[in-house]
Amino acid sequence: MPAGAIIGFLVLILVLLWIVISCIKIVPQAHAVVVERLGGYLDTWSVGVHFKVPFIDRIAKRVNLKEQVVDFPPQPVITKDNVTMQIDTVVYFQITDPKLFAYGVENPIMAIENLTATTLRNIIGDLELDETLTSRETINTKMRASLDVATDPWGIKVNRVELKNIIPPQAIQDAMEEQMKAERERREAILKAEGEKKSTILVAEGKKESAILDAEAEKQAAILRAEARKEATIREAEGQAEAILKIQQANADGLRFLKEAQPDAGVLQLKSLEAFAKAADGKATKIIIPSEIQGVAGLAKSVVEIASEK
Repeated sequence: MPAGAIIGFLVLILVLLWIVISCIKIVPQAHAVVVERLGGYLDTWSVGVHFKVPFIDRIAKRVNLKEQVVDFPPQPVITKDNVTMQIDTVVYFQITDPKLFAYGVENPIMAIENLTATTLRNIIGDLELDETLTSRETINTKMRASLDVATDPWGIKVNRVELKNIIPPQAIQDAMEEQMKAERERREAILKAEGEKKSTILVAEGKKESAILDAEAEKQAAILRAEARKEATIREAEGQAEAILKIQQANADGLRFLKEAQPDAGVLQLKSLEAFAKAADGKATKIIIPSEIQGVAGLAKSVVEIASEK
């Protein structure tokens, strides 16, 4: 066999081998491949090894099935009260049908961006400035629902839509900052007033409790003084009663001794005279003495005179 024929045969084998290898396609995880045959849709290949007919089948589109994130630039929107703001959005979407994604729309990302802008203008146009600034969650929910319905024919599912930034005009930003400053000053004044109020209340309560404690202490002191006076009076009364009891006991003992001694009539008359003398106690100006003891009185006088002479 001539050398040229051998080289040509080898080249043919290499070409055939290259064609066979090029017809073997491996689809990785989370990807899909749309295949056409003679210009028409044939099949959608999922994960694994696939073979295509050379020169007849071709890969029309490779599709990423992972969730994707697209950050769109700020879009000018006008609120219900005619305030123009710049709002940029972030859209999270996922391709659910590779065939619809390949044949549904020419440029899906651009279509989503334009659809996002128009939907955002429609929603913001029904809200005033304050509502727009405080209703992010509501706007996100409405936009996600609208975009999900609109992109369904394209094989795209919109999972989330987030308003990344809401930028009002500079004049409104300055007014908002002044408003926030005034609000902070108002809160500061309120907190200061509440602090002073609580301080005054605490001082008043402290004085009240101090007065109550002073009154309670005075009450306790008065009770103690009254109890001390009562105790002293009781002790004094007990002392007097004891003294009286001892006097009466002494008198009783004297009478018992006198009875045991069996005195005569003269001694009894002298005792009677002593009793009348004690009854006078030096204060009476006139004493009536019974006749029985008048003689005894004269006798006693005589005895005293005799004693004085001695």
